[in-house]
Amino acid sequence: MGKRGKSGARNSQRPTAGVIEVPKGTLPDSPVEGVYYIDTGDCELIADQDNSNGWLLKINGVMSSHIDLADPLFLDFEYMRWMAALIESRWPQQPKGGQSKAADSHKLRGLHLGGGACSLARYFHSAYPDARQVVVELDGKLAEYVRGWFDLPKAPLLRLRVGEARAVTETLTEDSRDFIIRDVFAGSLTPRPLTTAEFNGHIRRVLAPGGIYVVNSGDAPDLKNAREDAATIASSFEHTLIIADPAMLKGRRYGNMVMAGSDSPLDGDPQLARRLLGGAVPAHIWNDAQVRAFAAGSPVRHDPGPPALSAP
Repeated sequence: MGKRGKSGARNSQRPTAGVIEVPKGTLPDSPVEGVYYIDTGDCELIADQDNSNGWLLKINGVMSSHIDLADPLFLDFEYMRWMAALIESRWPQQPKGGQSKAADSHKLRGLHLGGGACSLARYFHSAYPDARQVVVELDGKLAEYVRGWFDLPKAPLLRLRVGEARAVTETLTEDSRDFIIRDVFAGSLTPRPLTTAEFNGHIRRVLAPGGIYVVNSGDAPDLKNAREDAATIASSFEHTLIIADPAMLKGRRYGNMVMAGSDSPLDGDPQLARRLLGGAVPAHIWNDAQVRAFAAGSPVRHDPGPPALSAP
C-alpha cells in the first residue's frame, strides 16, 4: 500500500528473479534484473515489460519506484505525478529559451525523505536543471545500487545522504529548502516519528517562506491513518491540501493520498485542478476547509512524552 502505481499491478504476477551476488567493493554500472541484498533486507530490480527503457524497484517485497532511463520526466506512479504537479504549480518550469520568475529569484532547493530509485529527484533535476536536491535514504547499500543503476546527477545538484530521515532533518539549516517530500514507509505505513506535530515543527523550521511540505499518506478504506495525518499537518500549517482519486477520498479502497502543508495558500491555481483531472487516474483536490473537515475529531499525533514518575 505504501507505494502504489499502475506498474505495481501489471508486473505483480512475474516470478521472482534470481539473487544477484555483487562482489564486495564493486558497484553495478547498469541495471540487471534480479534480487539484491541490501542493508535492510533485499530489493528486486524488474524490467518493465511495457517499456523497454523502464525499470521497477521492489524493496522487501513492496513496490517502491519506477524509472524510465530514457525520459526522467516520465513518472509512472500516479501519486508521484500529483506531487510533481503541485510543486510545479508553485514554481512553474523554466520555459525553453527563457527564464521563469522562479528561475530569476533563486535555484529551487528540494529535500526528499525516502529515496527508493530517486524517481522524483530525477524528474525535478530534468524540470529544473539548476535545482539543488538532497535525497535521504536509510539504506546505504540501496543508495549505492541506485547510483550505479540509474546514472543519477552528481553532487551538488543531487546528493544522496544515508541516514534516518528525522535525524537528518533535525540537523538542517533553517529556511534552507523550498520543498520537502516525505515518502518513507516501513511496510504499509510511515514510521510514526515522521508523522508527529513535533517532527512537523522541524519541517517548518527547515522550509523557507512559501515552501511546501508534501507527504505520501497510505491507508486502508477506514482512512483512520489519513485522517490523523491530515489532523497533524493541519495543526502545523496554516494552509493544507489533499490530492487523491475519488475512490480513495470516499474510503472505497486501499491506496495513497498526497497531502501538503504550507504557510502560503496551496489551492489557487486552476491549472493544477485541470492537470490532475487529465491524468490516467483523475484526481481531485480538497482545499484547506475540506481537509480540516476531513480531519475533524481525529487526534493530532505527538512524540511520546517522558515516562511518568511513579509515586513514592
